[in-house]
Amino acid sequence: MVFHLSAHLVERGHEVSIITRSHNNRPPSQEGVEVIPVRWAPLPMAFTRSYGKNAIKALRKLHARKPIDIINAHLPLVSWKAKEFRFLAANIAPVVSCLHGSWLGEKEGVKRAAAAKESATWANPNDLAILTTGKYYSRYERAGVLESAICVANSKSTLGEFKKWYRPNDDFDCEVILWGCDHKVFRPPNQDLESEQLAHESLRTRYGCDDEEALSYAPSTKTPMLLAVGRLVARKGYMTLLRAMPKILSKNPGAKLVIVGRGHMRKSLEKNAKKLGVLESIHIRSSLSFEELAQHFRSADLVVYPSYYEGQGLIPLESLASGTPVATVDAAPLTEMITQENGGLFKRGDSEDLARCVNEMLSNTNRIEKASIGRQMVLNKFTYEHNAESYEKVFLRAIEK
Repeated sequence: MVFHLSAHLVERGHEVSIITRSHNNRPPSQEGVEVIPVRWAPLPMAFTRSYGKNAIKALRKLHARKPIDIINAHLPLVSWKAKEFRFLAANIAPVVSCLHGSWLGEKEGVKRAAAAKESATWANPNDLAILTTGKYYSRYERAGVLESAICVANSKSTLGEFKKWYRPNDDFDCEVILWGCDHKVFRPPNQDLESEQLAHESLRTRYGCDDEEALSYAPSTKTPMLLAVGRLVARKGYMTLLRAMPKILSKNPGAKLVIVGRGHMRKSLEKNAKKLGVLESIHIRSSLSFEELAQHFRSADLVVYPSYYEGQGLIPLESLASGTPVATVDAAPLTEMITQENGGLFKRGDSEDLARCVNEMLSNTNRIEKASIGRQMVLNKFTYEHNAESYEKVFLRAIEK
């Protein structure tokens, strides 16, 4: 998100520096964008504090070299104390904090997933850390809410969470700006482009979803491809999706489910798929390039997103931008983007209702019309061009304050 927003801010005449955690795979260079990697402790939750401390050091050096006009902090990925926010505002520049969901919200999501027997939380260090230290680290989120010049929440749901848990004063200045997606990368298929048609046919053949209708993108296919994208962690709801597969296959025996994501749950998912008798209909991919992922969105018949918690959730937008309909949970913030008009909704954590929703959408050819409505919604409201314009206004207002 930061990568794309930076590029569009540069197009609007701004200079951008990104202070990020150091890692082996550096992003592609962008004209007008300086990337400054800093050290961090690779420990669950604790990395936010070590990254935050080193980010302040980098900010001071950067400001001495070229004055900074605005600091954009992304919470909860950077943990600063109240006095650190005040220091930055007094000595460097105003701080605008982006609220991308919260640790307390993540904790609630882990608890919901554990109650639904998605996965043993103790088996995943990240989930365990969120459960045991989420409340402790929420103090840094509270500091961001109270000490920033302006906050930007990525959904109405996230804004509501921060107001409920941190009870800011009446002068709390926060706007809601939902993130968009790259509508040029995530786009509907171009059937006139031979290379893309060949890529579609190859992908559908690989997963065994290659009847004649599927290869021509016809909604009447008897071999539908379901796509689920996201980290392989309990709060993404993959076990609920697997439990729904027997009923989905009873109505759509030729269906295949393709899961794309990295995480600790792969073996557990495969084990449970075998127990449910659906292993032959499941494919799990742990790593795809950006272009390959975009092709998966274009080639799928339906994207399913059964998450237990999101700050916003970008996968549904990327799917709609690709011309592919979405089935997701009937809970905020997903319902701020997906409605019955442009997708399908099911009860969170309810495998039977998930199966019902998927089967109804697969049997109804108007899902293509839903996806078309969704694509237009993305173009009208949820693009990085919209984000750059909105954030520019927020940054300028923070400077004026």
